[in-house]
Amino acid sequence: MRFLGVNAVFHDPAAALVVDGEIVAAAEEERFSRRKHGKEPVPFSAWELPEQAMRWCLRFAGITPEELDGVAYSYDPSLVHPGQQGLDPSWERLRTLYAERAPRFLASALPGLDPARVRHIPHHVAHAASAGLAAPTRGGRADCAVFVADGRGEAASHLAGVYRDGELTVLARQSLPDSLGLMYEDLTQHLGFRRSSDEYKVMALASYGTPRFEPELRRLVHHTGDGRVRVGPIDWDSLVKRRRSGDECTADHADLAASVQRRLEDVLVELTRWLRWESGQPRLAMAGGVALNCVANTRIAAESGFDDVWVQPAAGDAGTALGGALHLAQQAGDRIIPMDGADLGRGWSDDELAAALDTAALPYEQPDDLAETVAAALARNELVAWFQGRSEYGPRALGRRSLLANPTDSANLERLNDVKGREQFRPVAPIVLAERAAEVFSRGPLPSPYMLFVHDVAPQWRERIPAVVHADGTARVQTVAVAGDPLLARLLYRFEAQTGVPVLVNTSLNTAGRPMVDDPRDALECFGSAPIDLLALGPFVVRRRDVHGRR
Repeated sequence: MRFLGVNAVFHDPAAALVVDGEIVAAAEEERFSRRKHGKEPVPFSAWELPEQAMRWCLRFAGITPEELDGVAYSYDPSLVHPGQQGLDPSWERLRTLYAERAPRFLASALPGLDPARVRHIPHHVAHAASAGLAAPTRGGRADCAVFVADGRGEAASHLAGVYRDGELTVLARQSLPDSLGLMYEDLTQHLGFRRSSDEYKVMALASYGTPRFEPELRRLVHHTGDGRVRVGPIDWDSLVKRRRSGDECTADHADLAASVQRRLEDVLVELTRWLRWESGQPRLAMAGGVALNCVANTRIAAESGFDDVWVQPAAGDAGTALGGALHLAQQAGDRIIPMDGADLGRGWSDDELAAALDTAALPYEQPDDLAETVAAALARNELVAWFQGRSEYGPRALGRRSLLANPTDSANLERLNDVKGREQFRPVAPIVLAERAAEVFSRGPLPSPYMLFVHDVAPQWRERIPAVVHADGTARVQTVAVAGDPLLARLLYRFEAQTGVPVLVNTSLNTAGRPMVDDPRDALECFGSAPIDLLALGPFVVRRRDVHGRR
């Protein structure tokens, strides 16, 4: 059976396609429209659908709208009560109206679709399905506990439950206005960053601070003992004066970020410990925007009591498109095939990539051994744009649309942040051969293929790979296995052969305020506008010195 999932209401609009229980395609609208996060996270944008992502998913699979057995829209307006505390009645009525009419909007965007086949799936149920149904099995068992936390769904902010035989049982649901996710969004805005967008910057900033405000926050934010939380109103200005965008981040700002980060981690550990006890399950699957907090994830993995923790790589709202489609497929009786990679977006043949280079009139070559050629460039401390295979689903660059660098040069952190136009307190991540990861990194789950946990860098390696060591001695690690990505693994092998280091710097291939590159034209534009030394576009290589030499 064929099910399309759609996320559209809040932010990060996306589409995903599941056919006979298998995840066939998934993509975020921002990769097509080139608008960061796809649209503004405001109520009056709820009508905007991921039209390009939806159409691409269907075209990729050769399916017409008429052939769909169902469409999952990851928001259920019947669960919203505009008068509920914490919700603005005027905006909620507008958002609810758009959501109620989503079947008609979808039928208009996808001519031939029967509006009656559209189903409203509760937001947190879609998040839960994206994790609990997609998670890899362990020992042949698919049952697991599931925890979802974000800013908000329809009228709730988190869900704790358990999947048994594919059916979700909800053990606790947190009602608004109490929300750990909204607390973090409020902090993000107070610190001068963009809410529902820049929360990862706050997490990075927290490493530079001391949690000196944590005692006061403990009185306002705590687990109630039943799988729910209390998040009292926080007078942010009484703690630290609001920072305006563009102003310098001070030690006070870093201390406030560290305090909220610490409180978030402590409460999440308590919640997941409660869930471990109530569910009786040894495995935990997580989703929701809060699950992108890799520092908290590492503490959950270490302290919650679960033997195994798996986080959906598209944990944010984009992932609800996949979860909605999986939920419908499971309800229809399809056997769900677990997710085995995030490379679910667009890809191009070698001929198409060569045609793009020819159209751009750029000099290029096709080396006999791409990995050897790129490894040599990286060993010479060149910056490499790496464009390979199908693009990633989710916010992390996982070696398909990446900017790579040599980790042995400490100056490369500042260099990359300058190239990308980012704040200098922002870290970059390491990719490492899976079989070498435990030698270089500790205190964190391994393998870590989706870059969703932090690990301590082993003391003997900190001076060898300084570009990827954050201020607190940690790194957000991605492990690479030959079976999962043989080309990237070969690149790491060849780089180690030349340098003795099995690690590379990996950051997303984009510049500030822009989505990750997705198609060849995006890659060429990024290469042309930033001081990148080499572009590896599929099997082809473009060198900046050759481009300049032709002019």
